[in-house]
Formats: sequence, structure tokens, C-alpha cells
Amino acid sequence: MSRRIKRTDPKPRSRDERKEARPFKARSAKTPGPRPGAKLGAKPPRFAGERAERRAPKAALEKSAPAKPVEALLPTKVQTVTVTADENNMRVDRFLEARFPGLSFSHIQRVVRKGELRVDGKRVDSKDRLEEGQSVRIPPLKLDTPKAAGPLSEAAQKTLAALKEMTIYEDDDVLVLNKPAGLAVQGGSGMTRHIDQMLEVMRDSKGQKPRLVHRIDRETSGCLLIAKTRFAASHLTGAFRSRSARKVYWALVPGLPKPKQGRISTFLAKEESEDDTIMRVAQHGDEGASHAVTYYAVVETAGNKLTWVSLKPVTGRTHQLRAHMEHIGHPIVGDPKYFNIENWQLPGGLQNRLHLLARRIVIPHPRGGVIDATAPLPPHMLQSWNLLGLDASRFDPIENAPEE
Repeated sequence: MSRRIKRTDPKPRSRDERKEARPFKARSAKTPGPRPGAKLGAKPPRFAGERAERRAPKAALEKSAPAKPVEALLPTKVQTVTVTADENNMRVDRFLEARFPGLSFSHIQRVVRKGELRVDGKRVDSKDRLEEGQSVRIPPLKLDTPKAAGPLSEAAQKTLAALKEMTIYEDDDVLVLNKPAGLAVQGGSGMTRHIDQMLEVMRDSKGQKPRLVHRIDRETSGCLLIAKTRFAASHLTGAFRSRSARKVYWALVPGLPKPKQGRISTFLAKEESEDDTIMRVAQHGDEGASHAVTYYAVVETAGNKLTWVSLKPVTGRTHQLRAHMEHIGHPIVGDPKYFNIENWQLPGGLQNRLHLLARRIVIPHPRGGVIDATAPLPPHMLQSWNLLGLDASRFDPIENAPEE
């Protein structure tokens, strides 16, 4: 179980909440978006006219002067940085991974184990969690020599084929996968197969392995963004940190949320037990509490029993959408952690699996322009949509969500 690092001089939050949410704006274009591998300079697609089952992503990439490689961003001498609001409650190893993409797991563990990294002057463990405003001493860092890429085994070739089947966008810097439900993004207890491990087969001629820049839950399907180079990893993690990335999720929930379009703003804190870990709604100032904001909009209803909602997370907290929908009384159908409505019966023909899709991601491309990728409904959600008579090609109204 992780320990929490206590701060000796608590500081009040100073974030300007008005900057937290910038909803999507529809962008018109006369031509559809390009297919994977499209040339630079394509126009971005319009947001509202997307088709749910179209596998080709929409991407608009423009040429720009290449930025300095991420090696130049690594500290060559001791430096001290301050934990930001977005990094509150982040594990020490995840903090280093996000700040300095390309650092190996072994190097991160080594600098922490040796006490070269200090938080408020104290030694820490890699699993300890940080608090906003804490001071982190970071030693000089360097990238490990990459492993040489060798010939692929038969099993590795199958893994590569599986990744290619998931791919909905790819260029020299970026990869967007349509992650299937049930496949974890990273390893954990008893986890033998996950995306991070599968990416080992995609090492390039220099031995560089593609890197995760964000994560989605194991049972959530949809868009997963991956950096193929250190250069891309640095820029994409920066885009997530500055909230330049825009994400839209689709979910199926019981009942009809009221109002039909709104904003959920709470503090969330991790609650751990011997059997499970969940996020609970907390109060500002509670230990481990992080601010979380989600916009939602009703897209279509199936009678009065089920509703298709579109969700736009402004922050990226663990289980944020699942905890927020449970908080307003409409937990996501099939959620084993947060669906707790007594005597509620799942309609016949629907699978009792998490009905949550990372539908769309829009993020600045590291070399200019915009990556705009869309994932189709996974099989179990498509089955539910068909049985309920929901039209997956409908306009997604989340773009009109209010800013305040």
C-alpha cells in the first residue's frame, strides 16, 4: 500500500478555475479527414459529423520547425521543482515519468532508492504520493542506452499484428490505438499481457520503444495515445499537463440525468481496502483529495430506463468519470466498482460489462497541426446500442457544454 508524503507547510490552492474547462468547438471542413499516414497539411474535420463506425481517424498535421530533442530537457545538474495542482496525489515514479519521458523504469527506481531525489528535503519511496506545492529535488538524469532491436520471434510477430489491428492512426511520431476492453494499459499484480509490454515489439532501429503518455482503465475501450519518439513523448505529456488535449467519452447510464447538460465539480480521494481501491467524493483539504471536473450531455434515451451520455473530462483523475456519474446518481452500466443501485435489473440482451468508451481524442501534434482520432463502439456496446435502438451516428452535443 502506498504511503503519503506529508507536507510541512500547506499552501492554499491558487488555480484559476475558469481555465479548467475549454469545451470543444465545432470546426467545419468541406473534405473528410485523411486516412492513417495522411500527408501533412490536411484540414481538420468537423466535430459534429463524425460516423461512429469509421475506423480511419481524422488528423490534421502541419509542418513546423522541429523542437529540441527531449535529451536537452533532462537536468544536467541538481534542480528543484514544485509539484503542480495537476500532479497532486501522483506517485513519485509517475511524476518523474511524466516530467521526463524516456527515462527507464530502472533509472527512476535507482535515483529514488539511493535517496538522490528528495521531497521537502526527505527521502521517499517510488510509490509515495506527492502533494501540490511540495518541493522536489531532482538529481542529474540521463537516458539509458536503448536495447538493440533484433529479429522478432513468432510470438512477437503475433503481438505486432495485434497492435496493427488496434491502430487507428500512425505516423513517424505518434500512434493511436483502439484499446479493447479487458486489456490493461500497464502491468499489475498477476498481469501477464498489457499494452506497455506489447510495445516492446515495436522498438525501432535505434532500440527506442514507444511510450505511453496517458492511460485508460482496463475495462474501458477506445483511444489510447502513444508516443513513438522521445521528442513526441515530451510534447504530448506537456499537452496533457497543460490541458491542451481534449477527450470525449461515451457511456450508457440508468435513468435520465437532469439537467440534460451540466458540469460535475468535486474533490476525489483514493479509498483503499484489503479487497479493493475506489475513488470517493471528498472535501477540499482532505488528505489526498484532488479537484476533478467533468462535463456531461445527454445524447439519446432508450425509454426512461437507459441514457446514452457524452462525457468530457477536464481533469484526469483515476476513475473520474465512473466516480462522477455515480455521484450524480447515474453510475455507468456494467461498472463493477461504482454501480450500486439496489434491485436494478439489466435489460435482456445487454452484457454486464462496463459501457464506457474513450470515443475521441484531439491533441496538438508535436510537429504542428492537430491529431483528431475517433474509436468505434466496442462489440458489447454496439450490441447494446442496436438492441436499444440508439443511433451511433448522432451529433455529439458535448461541444456546446457551458464553460462555467
